[in-house]
Amino acid sequence: MSQSHLLDRIVILGGGTAGWMAAAALGNVLQGTRTKVTLVESEEIGTVGVGEATIPPIISFNAMLGIDEDTFVRETNATFKLGIEFVDWLEKGHSYIHPFGDFGRDFDAIPFYQYWIHRALAGKKDDLFSYALMVEAAKAGKFMRPLTDRPQSALSGINYAFQFDAALYARFLRRFSEAKGVERIEGKVARGEQDGESGHVAALMLEDEQRIEGDFFIDCSGFRGLLIEQALATGYEDWREHLPCDRALAVPSESNGFPIPYTRATAREAGWQWRIPLQHRTGNGYVYCSEYLDDEKARETLLGNLDGKALAEPRLLRFMTGKRKRVWNGNVLALGLAAGFMEPLESTSIHLIQTSLARLLTHFPDKRFNPADIAAFNARTDREYERVRDFLVLHYTATRRDDTPFWRHCQTIARSPDLARRIAQFEASGRIYEETGDVFGTASWLAVMHGQGIEAKGANPLIAKLPIERIDSVIEQIGGTIRHAVESMPTHEDFIRKNCAAEGLPPP
Repeated sequence: MSQSHLLDRIVILGGGTAGWMAAAALGNVLQGTRTKVTLVESEEIGTVGVGEATIPPIISFNAMLGIDEDTFVRETNATFKLGIEFVDWLEKGHSYIHPFGDFGRDFDAIPFYQYWIHRALAGKKDDLFSYALMVEAAKAGKFMRPLTDRPQSALSGINYAFQFDAALYARFLRRFSEAKGVERIEGKVARGEQDGESGHVAALMLEDEQRIEGDFFIDCSGFRGLLIEQALATGYEDWREHLPCDRALAVPSESNGFPIPYTRATAREAGWQWRIPLQHRTGNGYVYCSEYLDDEKARETLLGNLDGKALAEPRLLRFMTGKRKRVWNGNVLALGLAAGFMEPLESTSIHLIQTSLARLLTHFPDKRFNPADIAAFNARTDREYERVRDFLVLHYTATRRDDTPFWRHCQTIARSPDLARRIAQFEASGRIYEETGDVFGTASWLAVMHGQGIEAKGANPLIAKLPIERIDSVIEQIGGTIRHAVESMPTHEDFIRKNCAAEGLPPP
């Protein structure tokens, strides 16, 4: 490849989580090369910052950057997360935890849950979730990192993510990025200047008349999409027919006791309320549909259901669930809210930033911007967004709730052919087929389908050859192993205080 084709300057528009994740990843990969990375942001422009909960792949992102995990947890006031508790989703008074990690242990090359289903159909039905190590640890308030040197131990299967302060995370990544040579420019961007011949963005024009040239631009300007939409008119796919919630109120509150190692999502009259416990406070919010609930009633509901005193006035966010028709258009890649919005029911906001960055590194461009590479990137991104959408739709449509107009409407939402197929396969034979590129694996689909009341009517016929007594014995042994493993774990509080307590954490 000719050196003249290599990118000279990558410009990131906007900071926040998306911008500084991009800066950290690119600064780390491109350090010492001819390609300069610049980030333009204004201190006067706030960030949304509601995505404080993550899913396990965030560990890989931090590891790629070489970030020490204890330092990261300490400096972002983070806690550890073993799953998400869903309260009142199937029906009022019912709850379950979607865990990170598997159920039981597979044997004879057949998944554990198939044996559990077979036994349940034989009349020996107990609590499936009691065979998930992460569920039992979460309920007990326990946490430790996996034992990597003991692969046969149940404790080697610990899987976790983080709950952290998004503003502190962006600040943490800014320090990391600048140490890698990323240049930060303070200023408000007025518009993108386009090349008259190619239509590509050539430069950012700042309000103070600075002109920031670049070869490749990453748009992290939030919902407005200053480059991807205002400059390039890419278009947006509106998914409100699938996911009707269009507003959120967010508010921090005082902690009420030491934080638990899981996120909580509680179904409300016209949406759901999140609770994300950090070391120094708790993040709360109400995601709702404005067609069925006005802002003032939503505010009253949110403030009336906090575990501690509110630390600010609730902040209103308006959004449209969906995505850009092309997340990568020409020489502009949209990231974060500029790319699209999926409500944070399953904590995918930061994950979608991470996977887009991973795809960017795989399809990294030169100045020729090969259309085939861009098309491949967009196709993979489309599939990922659609699969996340379908997983969220599952929560809303698999419910017995009909106590409000909103929940009655949710029961009329059409499922995509792919989602309908997955549910039909599970109902018929208890089978879940994990596909390449799925964000959520078999255990996640099992947790939500079972937790939302979708029952399997059959199991793998190979299990029928086994005596039910043997299945009972193995399942009971697995249950005992999980209980013993949880008993041996330290508490979430003890682990944090010993290894990664933030400055100012109150004494026990």
